[in-house]
Amino acid sequence: MKYALVTGGSRGIGKAICLQLAADSEYHIIINYHKNKTAAAETLQTIEKTGGKGSLLPFDVSNKEEVDNALESFQENNPEAIIEILVNNAGITKDGLFMWMKPEDWNSVINTNLNGFFNVTNHLIQKMLMNRYGRIVNIVSLAGVKGNAGQVNYAAAKGAVVAATKSLAQEVGKRNITVNAVAPGFIKSEMTEDLDEKELKKLVPLNRFGNPEEVAHLVSFLASKKASYITGVVININGGIYS
Repeated sequence: MKYALVTGGSRGIGKAICLQLAADSEYHIIINYHKNKTAAAETLQTIEKTGGKGSLLPFDVSNKEEVDNALESFQENNPEAIIEILVNNAGITKDGLFMWMKPEDWNSVINTNLNGFFNVTNHLIQKMLMNRYGRIVNIVSLAGVKGNAGQVNYAAAKGAVVAATKSLAQEVGKRNITVNAVAPGFIKSEMTEDLDEKELKKLVPLNRFGNPEEVAHLVSFLASKKASYITGVVININGGIYS
């Protein structure tokens, strides 16, 4: 049985990606979440209602031990399972001007957004190399390619994942594993609900915020066999705000 793991898959962009992968492929979708079990269960329910297969796998991506334990016990319980697709989507923000940034706000954002990428990918990459197939899609951000005032910590983490994406793609390409990044701009989700959409959309050539589903279609394509000659790239999906 072939599986796709989406970290932070319970809400927002992560939820949309889970639903799209289930709709577009035969993959069993592993929905990772940290705290919100109710939202994750709702995502799973929606997948099952539309004839897809899925399961929940709780762990905190920033905790290496927790990641290893969860993925090892999943493998023990599902010995035939092959995780072919990994979408590193889990992320947090702790915005604020750099001069007033507390060390814990820096560290927690780096730990989840950057170390989380390492913890999950590092655990799964060996199997992908052995199987000579894999699709890794990292959800980064406009902040990580353009920069964003008030988000030095988030931009640092996402910018690092951009660089890691390009380097890892060169390491594993010979084994038929692609590694790409998707950099959303302003997307309607819980992460952007406090932003002034009316004002900010004026910065966007397409004059609107994007929808999670639009990001999910792109991720689903990159995770498919149709995208087998695309690797090491960062695709901006931001309505033209930065291109």
